[in-house]
Amino acid sequence: MKKIFFFTTIVALFSACTNGDQNAGDGGSKTADPAPQRNSPKSISYSILNTYPHDTSSFTQGLVVYNGDLYEGTGEYGHSHLLKTDITTGKILKKTPLDAKYFGEGITILHDTIYQLTWQEKVVFAYTLKDFKKVKEFSINTQGWGITTDGKDLLVSDGSSNIYYYNPSTFQLQRTQTITENGSLSFNLNELEYIDGFLYANQWQAPYILKIEPGSGSIVGKIDLTNIWNRVKANDPAADVPNGIAFDSTTKKIYITGKRWPELYEVQLGE
Repeated sequence: MKKIFFFTTIVALFSACTNGDQNAGDGGSKTADPAPQRNSPKSISYSILNTYPHDTSSFTQGLVVYNGDLYEGTGEYGHSHLLKTDITTGKILKKTPLDAKYFGEGITILHDTIYQLTWQEKVVFAYTLKDFKKVKEFSINTQGWGITTDGKDLLVSDGSSNIYYYNPSTFQLQRTQTITENGSLSFNLNELEYIDGFLYANQWQAPYILKIEPGSGSIVGKIDLTNIWNRVKANDPAADVPNGIAFDSTTKKIYITGKRWPELYEVQLGE
């Protein structure tokens, strides 16, 4: 999302080490201590069940399946949109643009309300599900990268090692959770999805989807997308990093894609 400069990764690493202290007193929130255990994440396999077309003009920042429909948030200044897309054909069914001053980021849906982050503008938009009518705007104190919901709170990433829990009605910060891998701070947490009690996160500039235990903040599993990413780049050299995880809670299907990827994949994860 985030521009592809060398220093960005350094900034993200620095932010991962400092954001916990900077935000600990924000809105009376409490920052959870890093998990003391040092257990290496389990490698999680995957298999591709189906492949569907995906619009290569979509700089994918957020991906959601809700009531059987696919919704997508895209980024880049002047090209950021909120989309409703047909899963099997890739056809855009509904589309609304963001003002050119906003860089769109992750999206999630809770109680028929769509929430869309912006990157550096630190603004969150809320829309009605039916007609994409913007009904509210909220402010946050961090960048916006990824967002999902556990059915109660809205969980937001900002590219650091932190996950922020917000009240969906007021966007008041409830708490901050530090995410660790094998006892060390994680970094570059990006697009998010909540699946069967676990938080899943793309790791920006890496081929991994991280499986996170929300209570402890520990990364308990890693899905290595290197093979699928290589396949995508072979088909379309303009394709960017993996970014996009969507879970259909009714069918239990999981979908993944990436920025400007020509394909959307339905995958099955191993144990």
